[in-house]
Amino acid sequence: MKRKTNWRSQQRNAWLAGLMPSIILLVVITLLPAMALVITSLTPLSLTNPQETFNFSDPLINYRQLLEDPRFLNSIITQIKLSLVSVLFQVIIGLGLALLLNGASAWLHTARTLFLIPMVLPPIIVALIWKIIYTPDISPLHQVLELWGITLNSLIANPATALWAIAVADIWQWFPFTMLMVLAALQMIPRDPLEAASLDGARAHNIFRYIVLPYIKPVLVVCALFRLIDSFKAFPLIYILTDGGPGTVTEVTNYYGFIQAFNFSYWGYGSAIAVVILVGVFVLSYIIGKAGWSDERKASA
Repeated sequence: MKRKTNWRSQQRNAWLAGLMPSIILLVVITLLPAMALVITSLTPLSLTNPQETFNFSDPLINYRQLLEDPRFLNSIITQIKLSLVSVLFQVIIGLGLALLLNGASAWLHTARTLFLIPMVLPPIIVALIWKIIYTPDISPLHQVLELWGITLNSLIANPATALWAIAVADIWQWFPFTMLMVLAALQMIPRDPLEAASLDGARAHNIFRYIVLPYIKPVLVVCALFRLIDSFKAFPLIYILTDGGPGTVTEVTNYYGFIQAFNFSYWGYGSAIAVVILVGVFVLSYIIGKAGWSDERKASA
């Protein structure tokens, strides 16, 4: 018994020794910057007033100001609109294309490869592509519409369409992620229940609703969660396409934090905005993950 205990102790020590470099690296590149961010958010640090770097006399002043900042509150609403619309359509389009492209044909394989191109492009390249599309003087889209007698103003210069134009670009870049994940899940579905349902005369929509969807639902939840988290980082599109405009129509929360930190040098205030975003992402992740886990338990019960 003692020998077995010693062996388990040695095994545990070996695991810890193997994991220690990764743990140290994780602490250095993740936890320490996060701690520095939180600490900075508790100070009125500004490059114009560097002596306030370690002034913790009123640690919640930045957070109180956020609650009274209409521009910050508007940025949250803008962020929610952009995230909900882009993630919803990414999941719907990705799911639909995955169902259409699920097969072993060489043509389907080629089509799947082509659809993955937007996802592997750098975000700056994607932003530049859509900048060209949305600029009337050089846009192929506007030129084709003019041949049909349709005049279309710049979508990113119109306050009514600027945010949705960014959403379209974001959807175009990231729907392949959902498509790829769902395709992998579809390949894992057992063939027996599908064949049995077909032999029993079940219609395609019933097969999808009662057999396919329960299998791929956890994957859809994970896709929605990942894309929701990543939607808070839609900085390159906004920076290149609209610069937060017209006015503040496309000024999402992380872009507003960038302006406060790097344009106005309010590092403490910008850090507080970043902390709020971080907390919001954790809360949303927990809610979506909890909902997906609850549904999975109900299905297994």
